[in-house]
Amino acid sequence: MPDPIVTLCPTSEIPEGSAKSFEVGNLTIAVYNVGGQFYATDNECTHGAASLADGILEDDVIECTLHYGAFNVKTGEAVQAPCFTALRTYKVIVEGGDVKVDMDKTAAD
Repeated sequence: MPDPIVTLCPTSEIPEGSAKSFEVGNLTIAVYNVGGQFYATDNECTHGAASLADGILEDDVIECTLHYGAFNVKTGEAVQAPCFTALRTYKVIVEGGDVKVDMDKTAAD
């Protein structure tokens, strides 16, 4: 079984207040830098097939540019219509200046 912890990039590749998407196996996840803390969710909006990493990150909320629904990046909770279904979150580990995700754990774990 492959290691569930995947190294994505150096922390410097995701400046504060921005997001970036990554392919991990057959999934695409988005990683967000909120005040120097990193969070990860599925990248695809649960309302429409749009990349959240291309959205607008304001504090801990990412707004999808397709229909302007929004999610809390810390919890995955849908916080603005037309989005009602939460995003899956992933546990982020910052180690040695790198951003890593544990694909087997949620942010709450």
